[in-house]
Amino acid sequence: MAKDRKDLIKIGELAHLVGVQVVTIRYYEKEGLLDKPQRTPNGYRTYRRTDVDRLRFIRHCRDHGMAIEDIKFLLKLREAPEKDCMEVNTLVDDHIKRLEEQLASLQALKSRLVELRGKCPHSGAISDCGILRDLGGQCRAALESPAPTTQS
Repeated sequence: MAKDRKDLIKIGELAHLVGVQVVTIRYYEKEGLLDKPQRTPNGYRTYRRTDVDRLRFIRHCRDHGMAIEDIKFLLKLREAPEKDCMEVNTLVDDHIKRLEEQLASLQALKSRLVELRGKCPHSGAISDCGILRDLGGQCRAALESPAPTTQS
């Protein structure tokens, strides 16, 4: 039993070993990515060495922009190492597609901002600012255009 207790680590040490904040570990517990920890008699959370590997896996998934639900799915797949990895490939392919869509959206936003920045190429009085004038005109145009009708 003493060996078991010796193998347990506290939340601060786990956070340090993996390079995350303590609050992040608590969040992952709340979301079901990490099992609820054991508690010492004085209430401290304690973790096993296997939790270090699991938390590192979760952190690497998050570093790749994966959603919590996707990570839950991957963790479940890791528990069945004999299964075909096609589901993992599909998940990553879907993630790549979403990233490509986000990149296209960000590129369009950048283009609009560059165009907007061109409306006021120099310093001057706020009353002459083409950016503010353009933004104000877009707001007025949105307010003046008729509301879209829905068809039933």
